[in-house]
Amino acid sequence: MSSGRRGGDRGRGGFRGDRGGGGRGGQGDYGGRGGGGGGFRGDKGGGGGRGGGGRGGYGGPPGGQQAIQIFSNPQSQAPKVAKVEGALHPATKRTLDLDSLKLTEGFPSRPGYGTKGTKVELTANYVELLPPSNMMLHRYDIQISPEAAGRKHFRLVQLLLQSAELAPYQGNLATDFRSTLVSKTKFPHDDTIIEVQYRSEGEDEPAAGATTYKVRVLYTKTLSIGELINYLNSTNLGQSFGDKQELTQALNIFLNHYAKSAKTLATIGSTKSFSLSQNAARGDLGSGLEVLRGFFSSVRVATCRILVNINVSHGAFYHAGPLPALMNSYGVRNTVALERFLKLVRVQTTHLPVKRNKANEVIPRVKTIFGLARKDDGHHMAHSPRVRQHGAGAKDVEFWLDGESSSSGAPKVEAKGGAKGKGKGKGKGKAQPESSAASSSGKYISVFDFFRTTYNRVLQHTALPLINCGNRENPMYLPAEVCVVFPGQPAKSKLDGSQTQQMIRHAVRKPWENAASIVREGVQTVGLDENSNVLLRSFGLAITPGLIKVPGRILAGPKVFYKGNKTADPRFGSWNMINIKFNTAASLSRWSYLMISLPRARDSFDQRSLGAVMNEFHQALGKIGVNATAPLPGQRLQLQHPDDPAIGPILKRAAGALSLLFIILPEANIPLYKRIKTLGDKDYGIYTICSVGCKLAKDRGRDQYMANVALKFNLKLGGINQIVENKNLGIVEQNKTMVVGIDVTHPSPGSSSNAPSVSAMVASVDKFLGQWPATLRIQRARQENVDDLAEMLKSRLNLWKTKGKHTALPENILIYRDGVSEGQYDMVLSQELPQLRRACDQVYPAADRQKGLPRFTVIICGKRHKTRFYPTVEQDCDRSGNTKPGTVVDRGVTEARNWDFFLQAHAALQGTARPCHYYIVHDEIFRQIYAKAIPPQFQNIADIVEDLTHNMCYLFGRATKAVSLCPPAYYADLACERARCYLASLFDTPSPSAAPSVTGTSAAGGAGEPSADDVQIHPKLKDTMFYI
Repeated sequence: MSSGRRGGDRGRGGFRGDRGGGGRGGQGDYGGRGGGGGGFRGDKGGGGGRGGGGRGGYGGPPGGQQAIQIFSNPQSQAPKVAKVEGALHPATKRTLDLDSLKLTEGFPSRPGYGTKGTKVELTANYVELLPPSNMMLHRYDIQISPEAAGRKHFRLVQLLLQSAELAPYQGNLATDFRSTLVSKTKFPHDDTIIEVQYRSEGEDEPAAGATTYKVRVLYTKTLSIGELINYLNSTNLGQSFGDKQELTQALNIFLNHYAKSAKTLATIGSTKSFSLSQNAARGDLGSGLEVLRGFFSSVRVATCRILVNINVSHGAFYHAGPLPALMNSYGVRNTVALERFLKLVRVQTTHLPVKRNKANEVIPRVKTIFGLARKDDGHHMAHSPRVRQHGAGAKDVEFWLDGESSSSGAPKVEAKGGAKGKGKGKGKGKAQPESSAASSSGKYISVFDFFRTTYNRVLQHTALPLINCGNRENPMYLPAEVCVVFPGQPAKSKLDGSQTQQMIRHAVRKPWENAASIVREGVQTVGLDENSNVLLRSFGLAITPGLIKVPGRILAGPKVFYKGNKTADPRFGSWNMINIKFNTAASLSRWSYLMISLPRARDSFDQRSLGAVMNEFHQALGKIGVNATAPLPGQRLQLQHPDDPAIGPILKRAAGALSLLFIILPEANIPLYKRIKTLGDKDYGIYTICSVGCKLAKDRGRDQYMANVALKFNLKLGGINQIVENKNLGIVEQNKTMVVGIDVTHPSPGSSSNAPSVSAMVASVDKFLGQWPATLRIQRARQENVDDLAEMLKSRLNLWKTKGKHTALPENILIYRDGVSEGQYDMVLSQELPQLRRACDQVYPAADRQKGLPRFTVIICGKRHKTRFYPTVEQDCDRSGNTKPGTVVDRGVTEARNWDFFLQAHAALQGTARPCHYYIVHDEIFRQIYAKAIPPQFQNIADIVEDLTHNMCYLFGRATKAVSLCPPAYYADLACERARCYLASLFDTPSPSAAPSVTGTSAAGGAGEPSADDVQIHPKLKDTMFYI
């Protein structure tokens, strides 16, 4: 699991302010009274991840404000880049030449560079790669027979590179260690079979009977670096280059070869490298994991040059060292969770004599943990092991020891009629099916006694579970105390709440610190230092010193309007609502509150103080503009645990009497929060807003907290919190454009194998962009394209007419699509856009369709990229040392022919600000509407799209600040997150402290197959912003 922590306003990790604890019991009936209220999910913004103006920021920097520093960068902007950019897109050109907008490889060409805003110079986290212009890279496929997987496949590719056939090319080869080989020199034969006999790392010779593999090395293509450089330097806008992606991939293979080959580095995926040296930056995450600081790297092409994007990344790894320490750190009470945690961890055994090769290097004895000792191990065998309970220790596990072996002085673990698992050392009981000719002599022996008699070793940690390094059918047991965990093994499961907080603490760093780390350590770690990576010199590659500089602009934020045309003037991307009311107030007549108690969690209120604070809250709602009657008297509910069924009848009764129930939780209990949302949103149809009691009980800042909670009240109930001036929304102001947000979220590591992906669509209902009802679907896991887009869009078009009170359907549909990886942009055009058109064909009148309506524009929003920008002078910094809100970059790190830009609309309160990357993959709206004339305040339609996107970031209703991701995509993301609450049994991995499952064999979450009904919202809420 990896986390490159990013300063942002969305705070994906950790607890979201409105989630909380649970409780049972509880007397009292609503009897026609009601429940309600609002929890604050953290619009406090801030560093790392997707939080803040909405999802829960991480709070301020610890220990006082650190003085702002500027990362010192002596580099200059590259004149050659500006020259080619200027030649392709002259700044003086104001008319829109439709020929210049013709589709290039399916995507619209850039219509020009943005011009609005204050010009600034920024450092970007890229270095320029300088390959020889005459370099040719020859690409080969690697095919191994018989098939090998995982580390064995990796080792076979290592052995292939060491083979006699490829020895002459050493220094000219790089590989991904999977399926591709890149060579600077072409081999004499295009199709070669090389025989490779398997041997373990460190061994001089293959073991007796080692398998011989046939490795086919098949030439596929020659790629010319010179042709790529010519294309990137060309001033012909219509020029294309088909090998661009393949060349980029080949250079990435070269770059990543170093990290995968170096013994001093660990890798996560193909892009992240982590130093394992004693000096590496690391920290404890708890429960057996540690965080290492490493670096992401990826080759990117841009106008005039080939770049390498390098960013600080943090990864969670298993603690190296004695296995008992790892087990105890995780916790051994829940053996089911422990087994899941340890599965596939690699260990070195220590109870046998050391083996060395000819170079006097230790040959490690490596085992991979399959699981713990279980009662059903070897169940098909004649003499199956005797295991007292799941996770039994050395005295409570017995295996069958063959009589022949047991009579010798040094007994061997031998299965009846089967192969010998020689005591030579494996120190494990290996059971095989008994053959008909087998002798009946022999006995059962405990692992404890076997180690005592065979190795003269008295095991000390007999209570610790034995590990199984075989499999379920043929178990091989080892005591933990003879095993040492190898360093550099990435954690596979999702971090729990405490670990997430620790990860954030280590990962949130000042922007200048990250920039300095990239230059000081990152360049070497990713293999761009010729002193460490000898392949650089042999391939003739070099880099420019230091990070590149690029031009940027800071866009001015719009005025934000509230009731009675009162305005708030944003400063640093945020504002307050002092003496201001919501633009359009919602009404709330029947609501109440519920305080939940849990064992071992302290209540924040007694009955009297709770009534007083709820009266204060009612006044706060009125002050900010919610037309709410006084809450009906609430009650306290005592639950025994988060899954206590007693919560169900209470919510059911409340749904029959109330519109909204405000729930006060005793602690940040996420499982209970998810249960409440499932019952309220899906089962019973009542708005629920949760708040943690200690937040509501604080005197200091309570008025601000209540105002933040009120933001959610108004949105859920159909109100509009804020708007911006009509002139700032361009085409949207004409009330003929529906803005749509689409997102897909996928199962996390550790989710059940049955866990689906979830898709969400939200859409505006009018020109004010204040209400965004959502619709949800489930689909096949990890499928990026959305299956049911046609029906989803038809439902949004229906709401445009009914909820938005329009007589006609929208002429324009502007889509912000989140959750698409870079390699899937084509999929949006080829698979999703046709579904959207099909929906419109079914509902739009023939006359509209004949006029080419509706027009579609599709903009991909990306937050998972690793591009970062750093100010170069102090006046361009915000209060955290980051670039200022409104910073936009569309030059220097982009390609001249692609229409994309980076926009940081928000203020990152800590960490390094992460801009959002917007890529226009399809445009009919802007190129057609502005074909004849560009509005006078703009130079080109690039300005128009950047300005509209930026201004919309001030319309996220759950915050009084600009957010990092354009609200349509942000709301769709929140809707997906809410759907994950409903599917918690499939998505969530039990924590180490959770009680073991009854059978010990269930998948994560223990749930069955997902159904469309799992995300079906109750009819009373389905056309609202229930997900806020």
